[in-house]
Amino acid sequence: MSSQTADVLGEVGLALPIREVSSRTWDVIIVGAGHNGLACAAYLAKAGLRVIVIESRQRVGGACTIEEPFPGVRMSPCAYLAGLLHPLVVDELELPRRGFQWTPAVNGLFVPFLDASSVQLWDDDERCEAEICSISPEDVAGWRAMNDVILRLRDALRPDGARDLWIGEAPTREQIEERLGKDEEARALLFHWSMAEFVENYLRSERLQVAYLGQGVIGTNASPFDPGTASIRFHHASGRLGGLPGMWGYVRGGMGMVSFYFCDSAREAGATVLSGVPVAAIVPGEYVLLESGERIVARAIVSNADPVQTMRLLGPVADPGWRKSVERVPIEGCTVKLNVYLRELPNFTSRPGTNEPHHYGQINAPLTKEEWKSGFAASRRGELPEHLWCELYFQSVHDPSVVPEGHHTMSVFAQYVPYSFSQGDWNARRTDVRELALKSLSRFCSNINSAVIDAQVLGPPDIEEKVGLTGGHIFQGECLPPYMWSDRLNTRTPMRGLYLCGACTHPGGSVIGINGRNAAMAVLKDLNRI
Repeated sequence: MSSQTADVLGEVGLALPIREVSSRTWDVIIVGAGHNGLACAAYLAKAGLRVIVIESRQRVGGACTIEEPFPGVRMSPCAYLAGLLHPLVVDELELPRRGFQWTPAVNGLFVPFLDASSVQLWDDDERCEAEICSISPEDVAGWRAMNDVILRLRDALRPDGARDLWIGEAPTREQIEERLGKDEEARALLFHWSMAEFVENYLRSERLQVAYLGQGVIGTNASPFDPGTASIRFHHASGRLGGLPGMWGYVRGGMGMVSFYFCDSAREAGATVLSGVPVAAIVPGEYVLLESGERIVARAIVSNADPVQTMRLLGPVADPGWRKSVERVPIEGCTVKLNVYLRELPNFTSRPGTNEPHHYGQINAPLTKEEWKSGFAASRRGELPEHLWCELYFQSVHDPSVVPEGHHTMSVFAQYVPYSFSQGDWNARRTDVRELALKSLSRFCSNINSAVIDAQVLGPPDIEEKVGLTGGHIFQGECLPPYMWSDRLNTRTPMRGLYLCGACTHPGGSVIGINGRNAAMAVLKDLNRI
């Protein structure tokens, strides 16, 4: 089944003239067509409600979309892999029928080191243990124990089926504690440990420790030595997509296809989706005012915009207590994303070749512990670090349809960069950041400069402008323990008739879709439809 949304790369335009849209009465307006907003729309429309989705940008999908940054090259600018996409949403919105396919990255995580050694952390335990043994035989038992605590925590909080705590309203601390029982290691992982404490608790080899450190700060404006960062590792290892716990993988066509399938589902169910229509104001439970002056009336309004943007649209009618809740969540991004067009894949000096098993998984260009500390401190001062931690993904090795024959794509997710520079701005420093990223990779690759044809560089302000995420924060606010579970913003706001459905709500950030479902269930319950 082809995707009508994908056929136009998400530029759905106006399904109806604005005058006709404003003359109708709707049950629900969804402001923002990110993947969660589109999932929410699909559920509400399937329940028989009159739903309209309004997106200010020309293309739907938000951070999870598809663009052509270079001629003939299709890439998702900000979302790269699927792993936390909820199986319930995949099933209920019939994504496989719509064409959804993904390739699990079973080759795991490859990490080269500065001494020309490396480790391939396969998803297969037996193969991974062999790699661990080659680096540090005494760490095999600790590695098993480290993985086991993640498994126990995932099974406690996110068992397969209806008891999954990501489904529905966020659990309280007491409910979580009841699930954890006497498992103090799981409790420390979820609430207390830094990522450094987590790896040092189980592994002796510093090479193995630094191989994992980046997994505790993905999209997080914190050092891996800061309390609570180990929970980021758990968050990203807690998925169950395809019945494969903890697995990540590549979506055929690119990650934006997830949003496009959600959009197809919503429109098939009867929802109206508009793009290129900026919203000027939200009046909860009454109407949305467009920048062009028209009012669109509905009983319920669901905002897929981040909470700061939502607060701006509410203006003086924002509830003061809710405003304080929004302002307590840090929302300044520290990530730079490079979308890179390659003539060949990177050649890693520790395992030479340009079509090797490690290219089919994920790759980290690591930092030493001192580089982690100094790099984070530099970004907080508004400066660039000496080196960036980089995580690399190669969509084209799994899906050559996204690029001209014989070429490749490389998506780079790197930290830390400042939102604001102490000297200059992003327009002036963009070339510096590009060169820094490539220099950081060239410590491990022999051909990175010659392999690159072109690169798009998106710093936090670029992500903010391009996608609409305040601060360029990809999760609509930090996902550290003080801002998760029942401490995350509630889908229901204190303003009657106004809901949130984005990553700012439970269960947090990434391409999940369950946030949108949770919001839809809240709306349906309040409208006495379930």
